[in-house]
Amino acid sequence: MKLGDLSVGYLYSLQAALRSLEHDPEPLLRRYRISPALLGQAQARISIPRFMRLGHAAIQLSGHADLGLLMGLHSQPSHFGLPGAAAQCAPTLADAFETLVRFERLISQNYRGHSSFQAPATRFYSISPYNAFNLFVVDSALASRWQLARQLTDGAARLREVHIEFPAPDYSARYEALFGCPVLFEQEHNQLLWEATSLELQPVQSAATTHAQLLELCRQQLQQLTRHRRLRERVEEIVSPQLHSRLPTLDEVAGQLGLPGWTLRRRLRIEDGTRFQDIIDEIRRGLALSYIRDTEIALGEVSFLLGFSSPAAFQRAFKRWAGVAPGQFRRQGRGAAGASSSNSMDGADRLPLSPGPSPARGEG
Repeated sequence: MKLGDLSVGYLYSLQAALRSLEHDPEPLLRRYRISPALLGQAQARISIPRFMRLGHAAIQLSGHADLGLLMGLHSQPSHFGLPGAAAQCAPTLADAFETLVRFERLISQNYRGHSSFQAPATRFYSISPYNAFNLFVVDSALASRWQLARQLTDGAARLREVHIEFPAPDYSARYEALFGCPVLFEQEHNQLLWEATSLELQPVQSAATTHAQLLELCRQQLQQLTRHRRLRERVEEIVSPQLHSRLPTLDEVAGQLGLPGWTLRRRLRIEDGTRFQDIIDEIRRGLALSYIRDTEIALGEVSFLLGFSSPAAFQRAFKRWAGVAPGQFRRQGRGAAGASSSNSMDGADRLPLSPGPSPARGEG
């Protein structure tokens, strides 16, 4: 299992932000294997580790730690793909946000979770541990949704508060200047809290028939995307975002799938020859290998993210999966990357992260 991927549409605002700072984005994009052909390819994706490394490199190039906020200001509805076009002609701003959330899988897939909308909150999921490589992701996600609301309503939408999970960065004064409301850090969620009347606003390009047509296209694309997904993949999608908290039981997952527990157990055995616990173990194994190979997250933090009761329990499980301890596996991966770096683009999909403290979590 990989960390996830994103539509190349997310790169359009990065390009625009760099150009506004009088930097040519093309050499940087080439370094990260982002060609004009890829940017113009329908449904093209890039991995989340590559996106984060690219964003960090753009911050270093520009000298602007607040580049994510600037990306948000350069965001356009079209950058959200077909769901963005559908949102543009929705009946109300609330309907626009519901459209984006409902069809988010058409433009991004992240095992950690997906955005949500429950009035008055537009929420972006947690991607902790936070560091220089991913603050800009939250910044750009929240700022782009704010910018979208302003564009759809001709500037009439208003925020009540903005909540952000990570501590206030050095450029924290930029947030209130951008959002025009109180911004609170070290909060439980990353979210925009809207004035209730703003969510009732009608977008300036609202068109009921066009909205209905675009919703149908979104439904067709989502159906095509998910048509061949096995039951196992649907279980993985439910379980993965909850690894670092309380793992759902088989009956709880079955309920989300609209099945009795015994039916889920039987179908997994018939369709995949597997058990529910086997799926959890394999999710953990795949993510552990990806974290250790593709990131610099501390081993204790990996243990937390995968829901183990202790780092020791994680160490034992990893050695069983990979045949070596996680530290040795990481060192071997670095050696292999170093040996091939002259023929690669300098580890574009490897994501160094500097984690925060690792609170204790559930059983291993």
